[in-house]
Amino acid sequence: MSRTQHIVPSGIIFAVGCWIAWISYTQQPAEAFLFPRLISSVFVVLAGWTFGKALMGLSRVGTGVSRTMIVNLVPGLVVALIYIFWAAKTFGFYTATTVAFFILLSLYDPAPHNEARSWIKRALITAGFIAVMYGLFAMLLNVYTPREILF
Repeated sequence: MSRTQHIVPSGIIFAVGCWIAWISYTQQPAEAFLFPRLISSVFVVLAGWTFGKALMGLSRVGTGVSRTMIVNLVPGLVVALIYIFWAAKTFGFYTATTVAFFILLSLYDPAPHNEARSWIKRALITAGFIAVMYGLFAMLLNVYTPREILF
């Protein structure tokens, strides 16, 4: 197994983490980005640690990223990119999160797609997830969420 199979993915994740942290530390108003700063800082530390281990050759666990794994991840990555760069700004945080979560759940849920019961289950899980998100951000943490067209 090549060290590159560990270095490249962990390096990409570390770079994305640094980019997100940089954005959270350079945006205004500062109060609105307190929670993202905390999360992104922890993310950068953990990603940097993993990347450092990969560079030193200490992370020789697993077989790396296979072609099948990449093919399975592509639909989720496409949904995530659409959410980040378009949907959240266009539809608002909660609306876009609801739609993106429901799509991701539908893509990766192994339950049959031709049964009404599985669609009802997905809708209930999505509603529960959004309720927890709203309760966490708006009620418990009292942090700002992006406000666009809806919410």
